[in-house]
Amino acid sequence: MKTLQEIDQHARDIAPDRQKAVYLVTKTVAERRKAIFAHDYPDPDRLRRLAGQIKQHTLEHLDHYLELAEKKFTENGAKVHFASDGVSCNQIVLDILQKNHCRKVVKSKSMLSEETELNDFLNKNGVESLESDLGELIVQLDHDRPSHIIAPIIHKNRREVAECFEREGLGAYNDEPEVITRRARNFLRKKYLEADAGLTGANFVVAESGRLSIVTNEGNARFCMAGTRLHIAIVGIEKIIPRDRDLALFHNLIARSGTGQRLTVYNQFIGGPKAKGQPHGPEQMHVVFVDNRRTEVLDSNCREILRCIRCGACQNICPVYRQASGFAYRSTYGGPVGSVLSPLLAGEKFAEFADLPKASSLCGACNEVCPVDIPIPDLLLRLRDKGKREAPDKSGAGTPPMGLWAVMASQPLAWKTALRLGYALNYPPGQAFPIPALQAWQSVRKFPRWRGGRFRDWMKTRNKNK
Repeated sequence: MKTLQEIDQHARDIAPDRQKAVYLVTKTVAERRKAIFAHDYPDPDRLRRLAGQIKQHTLEHLDHYLELAEKKFTENGAKVHFASDGVSCNQIVLDILQKNHCRKVVKSKSMLSEETELNDFLNKNGVESLESDLGELIVQLDHDRPSHIIAPIIHKNRREVAECFEREGLGAYNDEPEVITRRARNFLRKKYLEADAGLTGANFVVAESGRLSIVTNEGNARFCMAGTRLHIAIVGIEKIIPRDRDLALFHNLIARSGTGQRLTVYNQFIGGPKAKGQPHGPEQMHVVFVDNRRTEVLDSNCREILRCIRCGACQNICPVYRQASGFAYRSTYGGPVGSVLSPLLAGEKFAEFADLPKASSLCGACNEVCPVDIPIPDLLLRLRDKGKREAPDKSGAGTPPMGLWAVMASQPLAWKTALRLGYALNYPPGQAFPIPALQAWQSVRKFPRWRGGRFRDWMKTRNKNK
């Protein structure tokens, strides 16, 4: 067994590879998103504004649309439950499973279930709950957690996945993607057939018709429902949209924003349990609407964050997320959306996450790519203000005060001098220049090599070189 020191050293060794992988994947997807929007629509911003208006309208009339959705689901034969928080959500799911003598569950991807820690709860209470999304399955087998809303194992490489599958008995080590996928398929097919119940989330809930809309690229949500006798969907109350016709807009936006596709591969519309004469499908369907502090968010000055459709576009474009990855945010949701949503959902523990809104350059890119036009930079500023007023400084011991910076940045001569002296930070080679007052701060940070101060020299000589 490896010692803690060996584990820490291994983490340090692979950290650069992980950071590079996160950067390259997010950059690639962001560029693909930009290209497909530009190719397909003359004015994509108009679509984003429209989608934002629809979602905002729904939030402002959420009581009406929740009642309508409950009525329509009931008419369709589904049973509707309401959970005030994550604890009650988990308990409702467990009660349904136990009442129907279900011991094995296959589960489709759901960020809400990560939020409530549903898998751990079910497993502790004697119910085997297995993730069926490939990325989520690997996260579960590794006792890890997702680091991205859409790509949960963006922080892992195929060698780590192959090692995981070898350890779990899915086959000898082989890191070929085709082999990994085939082994996962063979493993999951048996689990689908053995399962008593299927558990899903939902990308959208249509109030008008009482239907769930689930989009996937692997078809696993469809398998979770096809062979089981019971279907449970847990859904955040903010996932509602008013009409069926709105799905055309949101399906186009979520696919292009999340993965750069025109349409996701599998699109399901589920309104209730199987009908008479239908050969396959669950005999029962339960929909659990979950609050978990969402009404508190709705009552705050950051309510626009509830428009989010969990596409991950803001994560892909964010320069801070690209460098830090999802685990730096210490919560279910990372990136710009997590910097807003996590402190709000923390409730009385707001102070523990009050530093997250500072994890942003406020460049505005997250707002520019958001398919529902959430003004994330504005929300970050509002939460920074809230943190200043309500939470103690969480920046940590040894963090340098900004007063000296303010003086230097407002005095041209001092600024020019500091740029010149910045090269001292490159000495000794490969190490940060030792500054006694900043030792605590420097002990957990590695400075890049200083490259500043050249622009002014270039400006002075640019005409002479012509």
